Amino acid sequence: MAMAEPEKKNIVMFPYMAYGHLNPFMALARQLERRKGYKITIVNTPLNIKKLRSSLPPNSNIGFVEIPFNVGADYGLPAGTENTDNLSYELMIPFLIASENLKTPFKNLLVDITRIDGHSPVCVISDMFLGWTVEVSKELGIFHSVFVAGAGYSMAVYFSVSLNMCGYCKNPEEDEFSLLDFPEAWKIQRSQLGNDLIYTEAAESWWSFKEKQFLFCLSSDAILLSTIDGLGGAIGAKYFSRKMEGKPVWMIGPACNNSNTVKKDHKNMQIESIFAWLDLQAPGSVLYVFRITECNFTFTGERIGTWVGSKPPIGFSTSTEDLQAEWFPEGFVERIRRKDQGLLVYKWVPQLEILSHKSTGPSLSHCGWNSVLESLCHGVPIIGWPLAEEQMFNSKMLEDEAGVCMEAAQGIVAGKLNANEL
Repeated sequence: MAMAEPEKKNIVMFPYMAYGHLNPFMALARQLERRKGYKITIVNTPLNIKKLRSSLPPNSNIGFVEIPFNVGADYGLPAGTENTDNLSYELMIPFLIASENLKTPFKNLLVDITRIDGHSPVCVISDMFLGWTVEVSKELGIFHSVFVAGAGYSMAVYFSVSLNMCGYCKNPEEDEFSLLDFPEAWKIQRSQLGNDLIYTEAAESWWSFKEKQFLFCLSSDAILLSTIDGLGGAIGAKYFSRKMEGKPVWMIGPACNNSNTVKKDHKNMQIESIFAWLDLQAPGSVLYVFRITECNFTFTGERIGTWVGSKPPIGFSTSTEDLQAEWFPEGFVERIRRKDQGLLVYKWVPQLEILSHKSTGPSLSHCGWNSVLESLCHGVPIIGWPLAEEQMFNSKMLEDEAGVCMEAAQGIVAGKLNANEL
């Protein structure tokens, strides 16, 4: 008589609703799925669940549970908003604050899972911007861990700055300063904090939100860092261990996708044309540019290839004529076409396969950690244009410590870069 298979323990994962957070959570979920004795349940809003489910191979057993998010209009968000995709920078803060409305639905979900399974989930793993999940888990007696999907050092700096922001605003004449609770860190340049140090009502709401969520995170049972000893991981882990007062801080290695786990389906005509174009370019000649929606920039001078893989923000038309008039510098689209200097793509592209293509040279990156890892894993050097938040600290660490990045610009401002300088 066959033995009954032991019931699997449930790990519930709740990523923040932004692709820079969803993707590393999915990578971690796939790692956990390979361990016997566990089942993985990912919680998110319906739109995100639909996209995440389609990214999995057919043999995956990762489960998904939807919770509604219908409060966007109350916070000035466009109708149907369920993630940060195509949100302007000004709407990011209202979206983050609105996400706290998921607390009650999430608690009810955990209660339902416990009732159906006959026991509580073995663990909740949540995003650092969903720190309120710590409180929910404690109320239900469930072990909780925060997954910090960023570089160990940069995220330690980010936490330190966020928890002490008011103190750093008192001496605006100082160009640089040391972190109050992170003496091991390099001195911080005020320029790295951008508009965060300029007091406005929106800035105060942002400071308050981050401080509240990060204090929740530090009261969690454990922290997982998407990093290794190198690339500043060890010094970052030391900071978090001190703030966690002896509770576990685990460096679990880079949680990112690789080209072997991505579906390679080029039946889409647009995708086929992309790779046909790449195949015609000289090795290492294409500059991969992305995150164009969050900064206004102009390239001048000759270049061999430019790649733009992103979407226009909400409110922008996706027609070429409107993009030329509203989104790009005057004449930019026509100039690219006439001189056959590059390729503009307005929709999703298979980034990992592009990074691994022989024609791809450097990438012009906003220095988000997920994109950094994907570039480094494929041997693609980085030209840094950090826009905000911890991206500034990633860029400095990658340039000064790792030597794999050269910073060309900084911040969400209008800029002009000469191709020869790049």
